[in-house]
Amino acid sequence: QVQLVESGGGLVQAGGSLRLSCAASGRTFSIRAMGWFRQAPGKEREFVAAISWSGGRTYYTDSVKGRFTISRDIPKNTVDLQMNSLKPEDTAVYYCAASRGVVLTNGYDYWGQGTQVTVSS
Repeated sequence: QVQLVESGGGLVQAGGSLRLSCAASGRTFSIRAMGWFRQAPGKEREFVAAISWSGGRTYYTDSVKGRFTISRDIPKNTVDLQMNSLKPEDTAVYYCAASRGVVLTNGYDYWGQGTQVTVSS
């Protein structure tokens, strides 16, 4: 099993920045990819960004390209999401996910509890 704990959410004005962090523990040697998802009120959970654990390749949904950056620190078993130029539509609960396979937008095995991000206009 892999346990994931997110941190760094909060309230920010439009145009501002936040940095989310996700710490993995447990059988971290099994991780092949990690990602961030978000779920806004009344909407389905959606993919935001992913990173391959060994090669560091990244992938983003179109709406966050150029604004968000995903990164990982292998020795610390953490993955971060730097969010810049935030918009009110970025308001959501953000979830960290980890996979035993090399996946991108779905197929993740482990999930964190989520952290709230609220962007005021």
